[in-house]
Amino acid sequence: MGCLVPFLVNMVTLMVVAGFFPGFELDGLGAAFTAALLLSIINMLIRPLLVILTLPITVVTLGFFVFIINAALLMLTSELMGDLFSISSFGMALLAAVLIALLNVLINNFIVEPLRSDRS
Repeated sequence: MGCLVPFLVNMVTLMVVAGFFPGFELDGLGAAFTAALLLSIINMLIRPLLVILTLPITVVTLGFFVFIINAALLMLTSELMGDLFSISSFGMALLAAVLIALLNVLINNFIVEPLRSDRS
């Protein structure tokens, strides 16, 4: 259950962003599922290494460089998926990274956490 909720939240946020921006396209629910799965794996394996390697610049930019890392990982996911998931530019990936982070916070704080506290 611990890995399933973040995966589902990623899937929802990817679909929401794809629904609002023409430069961020997912080819259906299956593509959203695959993109969320790939992004979750990439975030587990590659993101921690990138965060550690770029720690000095992240500190200097007061943490904003993390959005650059997230955008780069979104672009990597898009490249690995081919035509099923496309992002028009790095600027679009950066905007999507910021929106996905914001949506993740909102969904986790207002939906996931209240559901978890009701179960206890």
